[in-house]
Formats: sequence, C-alpha cells, structure tokens
Amino acid sequence: MKRTVSIPVNLPRERFLPLMGFCAEIFNQHVDWALKEQTYNKNKAHKALYADLRLRYPDVPSALLQTIRDNAMEAVKATKFKRHPQKKPTSGLRYDKRTMTLRGYQLTLSCIGKREKLILNVPEHFKEIFETWEFCAATLTYSKHSKQFWVRLVFEAETPQIVAQGKVLGIDRGLYHMVVTSDGQFFSSSQVRATQRRYLHNRKTLQQKGTRSAKRRLRAMSGREKRFMLSVNHCVTKKLANLPDVAVFVLEDLSGIRKNRRGKKMNLWLGSWSFYQQDLFLAYKAEALGKRVAFAETRYTSQKCNVCKHIRKTNRTKSRFRCRNCGNRDHSDWNAAKNHKDDYILSTTLLWTVEQAAVNLPYASGLKL
Repeated sequence: MKRTVSIPVNLPRERFLPLMGFCAEIFNQHVDWALKEQTYNKNKAHKALYADLRLRYPDVPSALLQTIRDNAMEAVKATKFKRHPQKKPTSGLRYDKRTMTLRGYQLTLSCIGKREKLILNVPEHFKEIFETWEFCAATLTYSKHSKQFWVRLVFEAETPQIVAQGKVLGIDRGLYHMVVTSDGQFFSSSQVRATQRRYLHNRKTLQQKGTRSAKRRLRAMSGREKRFMLSVNHCVTKKLANLPDVAVFVLEDLSGIRKNRRGKKMNLWLGSWSFYQQDLFLAYKAEALGKRVAFAETRYTSQKCNVCKHIRKTNRTKSRFRCRNCGNRDHSDWNAAKNHKDDYILSTTLLWTVEQAAVNLPYASGLKL
C-alpha cells in the first residue's frame, strides 16, 4: 500500500529548471531510440546511448541519467509502441534512493553541481505517514502557473488484512446521480452539474470577449472546476469506504464509455464525468480499511428486473423502472445497483461451487501391482 505526500519547496530555479529541460531532452531521445529499435530493454538502451549522453550532458548526474533511462523504457513498455511518450521542459522529474536522501526532515536532491539540501515543512495531516511509513521514491514537479516547486514523496506500508466477513454493496453511477447504492443511498449530482454549467458559461463568455482582462480572468479560473470535482469525489468515496459492515464494493466497468458518439451535448456530459477518478479514490480508501473493490459487467443491468431477472428495453423510462413481466416498480439507478450486487454474488458463487464432472475409471485389470 502506497501513499504520496505532496509538499511545496523553495528551490533555486536557475539550477533546477535547466536540469528539468536537460532531463526532458534525455527522456525524449531514449523514447525515440526505443520506438526506432522496437525494444524497451534497459541494458540495450544503456549500451546504445549512455556514453554519448554523458558527453552531451556532462552537468546531469550519472545516477539521474540512469533513472531517466528507466523511466523512458517503462513509458514505452506501458504504451506497447502504440503512442509516442514525450516530456516537456518542465515535466516532473523522478528521483530514487540513488539521487536523493531523506534523513528526518532533511531532504537532499541531485542537481547541476552540488546536491541541494532543504528542510521539509510537513503538514500536520501528513505527519503520521511521514513519520511511520517507509520512504521509497519521490518526484519533483514545477507549476508554471504558481511558479512553485513541489516534491511528491512516496511512502509504503503493509496492506491491511482483507475483511473476511461483510456484505456486498452494489454501486450504480450516472450523470443525474453520482452514486446510488444497492441499500438505497442516493448521492445527487445536481450541485455538480450546476457548477459545471456555470464554469462552462463563464469560459464561453470570456473566450468570446477576448480582451486582456478576460484572458486574465480565464487564467485565474483555470483549475477551479478540476479542484471542485476532486473535493467532491474525495468526500463521496470517503463516505462509501467508511460504511460499516461492507466488505466488497461492486462498481460497473465504465471503461470505453466515451468511445461511442452520442451527440454533442451527451459527449460533453460524458467528457466532464470523472468516473475513473472515483474508481481510484474508492479503491485506495477501501484498501486502507481492508475492503475490496470489484467490477461487474454493465450489459443489460439497467434493463433487467432485479426481482424476476426479465430483460426488456421498455422496462426503463428515464429514472422510472417498471418490469413488464412481474410489475416490479423501482428507481432505475437503484434497480441497476441491485443488479450489480446480485451479478457479483452469482459469479463468485458459481466460481466456488463448480465441481468436476464424473469421469470413468481406467480399465486396469491387466496391470501387475
């Protein structure tokens, strides 16, 4: 189990910004070589590029250059040669135990010339992790908007034991209700949608105006909607993770939902829907409490009746669900959440109860024992 502690630091820009630029160039050259040679082998990349890069960038520490090589090969491996990973001059710089040390609150970072030493001012809400967990890696980032360096320290601890006893909670997510649980809890997204409409209207108005003051206002607004959604998702997933007597959260697998074209308005709604962020937040919060997050198949869950399991497209009309077979009436999102729960229980039950079919015994009367 890993956690990241983000701390703002004051570092000399005249030393670290050129270093970030050099490291971005080294990263991009490694990626270009890997795509040309169709390999992400680190040893081959080291033999092909290390000596030349050491001559071209003598100010970059050797250990940092090797860290960049590893980072580039891992990026190519993750994309499977389908994309071209690139870094900008101010992209984040990964550090490891070879290029940085952390002793108490003193942090040293490899840089151009001598190492930079600084004392960290750790926020109170991070001190428990900082003082009790094991430090393993870090990333240095720079915000051009605020002209501030940030160090992202990664700490690791043992994962808590999985909760063996507890109920299964199905969760359905949508545009009008952020979360609906199988036990009847509704988290409305009316405030979220109103805030998104307000920011969209303000951006359109200021972009059409185009004056210098309008551009200043746009720069001041940048990132506010993102931070608002971050806060909302944190609050909702924290409430879900802390629900008592729950051992497994069953979510619908929404990967690929944006691939289909559904019209300009619907595509805009789906584009502003941060369901993947909800997945990540709930997963790590549940993991810290010994709970699990599972994903269920989404096909027909909004058309299937939770009582008789009859599937028909006309069962659902917007938020109203009425089964044409048994007459069951329910909220459509609540019905879908119950289906997620039942499908997961059924799949796990079948997994553990399937027995091997009977097999005829071999004819072995002629064998000598």
